[in-house]
Amino acid sequence: MKNDFNMCPMCGSKKIINHGNRKWVCEDCGFDLYCNVAAAVGVIIRDKNHNVLFEVRAKEPRKGFAALPGGFVDFDERAEEAVVRECKEEIGVEIKNAEFLCSFPNTYVYKNIEYKTCDLFFTAELSDDFDSIDDFIKSLKAEESEVQSFISYRVERYEDVENIPLAFESARNTLNLMLKKGEK
Repeated sequence: MKNDFNMCPMCGSKKIINHGNRKWVCEDCGFDLYCNVAAAVGVIIRDKNHNVLFEVRAKEPRKGFAALPGGFVDFDERAEEAVVRECKEEIGVEIKNAEFLCSFPNTYVYKNIEYKTCDLFFTAELSDDFDSIDDFIKSLKAEESEVQSFISYRVERYEDVENIPLAFESARNTLNLMLKKGEK
């Protein structure tokens, strides 16, 4: 996909040069528009039976597909703060003891614009108040504009990951890495 911006937001000129979908320059006024990588976070919450919590996305991109709870990092926010905030907003729970697991690049296509992201993934413990992810799901409050519903999938083998209708490849890579680290 090529991001085509055909008018300068500063002077209105149509003389825009695309430098590899990373930078656009207006030949008339010299305005530069950069498309830098955005930071996003996600969290794996799982129970002792290897069941993982997923959201079913309520909006595009990838509406109806499974995603780990998370979202974009706000300005002047640490990733560790963003994962707590996003969980509180999207699932109605303040997670504790989130630990960094890994990061993966991702492509997020929204309204025909391709955004490149660096997705930072964390793990968090299931509260002792719950025996399973399915019990935990009953306590969650979805942010309706973001989350259609909640679902759990068993993630014990690589084949399990392949059978989940995941919204984003970065989540698939993360779950596979989690399994690989567990093999050691």
